[in-house]
Amino acid sequence: MKNKIDELLNEIEAFTASSQEHLEEFRIKILSKKGKLTQLFDDFKLVAPELRKEVGQQLNELKNKAQDKINQLKETFENEVKPDENQIDLTLPAEGLGIGSRHPLSLVRGQIVDIFSRIGFTVSDGPEIEDDWHNFTALNTPHDHPARDMQDTFYISENPDMVLRTQTSSVQVHIMEGSTPPIRTISPGRVYRNEAVSARAHCQFHQVEGLYIDKKVSFADLKQTLLYFSKEMFGEETKIRLRPSYFPFTEISAEMDISCPFCKGKGCNICKGAGWVEILGCGMVDPAVLDNCKIDSVKYTGFAFGMGIERITMLKYQIDDLRLFFENDVRFLKQFHSVI
Repeated sequence: MKNKIDELLNEIEAFTASSQEHLEEFRIKILSKKGKLTQLFDDFKLVAPELRKEVGQQLNELKNKAQDKINQLKETFENEVKPDENQIDLTLPAEGLGIGSRHPLSLVRGQIVDIFSRIGFTVSDGPEIEDDWHNFTALNTPHDHPARDMQDTFYISENPDMVLRTQTSSVQVHIMEGSTPPIRTISPGRVYRNEAVSARAHCQFHQVEGLYIDKKVSFADLKQTLLYFSKEMFGEETKIRLRPSYFPFTEISAEMDISCPFCKGKGCNICKGAGWVEILGCGMVDPAVLDNCKIDSVKYTGFAFGMGIERITMLKYQIDDLRLFFENDVRFLKQFHSVI
């Protein structure tokens, strides 16, 4: 009996717990109803009467030592500093703040402005709510022109003479009325058309209109200006072609295509196999427009051009749905972190 007590005492004194779970297993092993110490107390009745006092004292001391050892280890675990889920570890490096990105339309608008700024064009701005004169009449738009119809233009109900501008050419009218040639300016901004929203059309979009008026301005000046822009925007290998067209405020008028920036003119799904994609309209300023703005059409000539910023952006970044520009979808916008 005494040997069993000594063996259990040595086991208790040598015990170390690696965790609270380990300590609980040891407590059950020693002090539970089926534990080793309980078994020794059950065997106490077999001890000779003359030894019971001594053995009883040893058993009580063993029980106290076992309980003290368990309490001591338990207290040690309770006093350990445990990581708090809400506790901030000031030694850890700080999490970096998410870097935002500019909208792709803003990126391309900035590139367009930068390109034309290098060759002397200033930036002009004007109101988005315009009167009929600046939006249509001064630009030589006939009163029966389809662009004036309700299905194409947003009219202000309180004043039918006021419209949401359909083109930033209205800004050029303000500039011509208030300036003396030479005039060299671009007018980026938002415009509105009464169109159904789809992957290729929207009721609001962005344009950049360009205007250059001076003595002896020719169509060759227009062509070289647009060739320079195209090469700067889409790459040095870019080619252009001009096709005859019609606009009320220019004469002669043309549509300009560039060689497809994706297939390099070989034909692909972007250019529909043609090798060319249209990007803008242009022409020589109609003398009637100069006269409407009190500029001597005999002394001065000029050219004008206009392009949709969405159109340029879709070509530059291979975006196939115009609606993505207006939905503020973070999954779409975050793709432009790397092009800031």
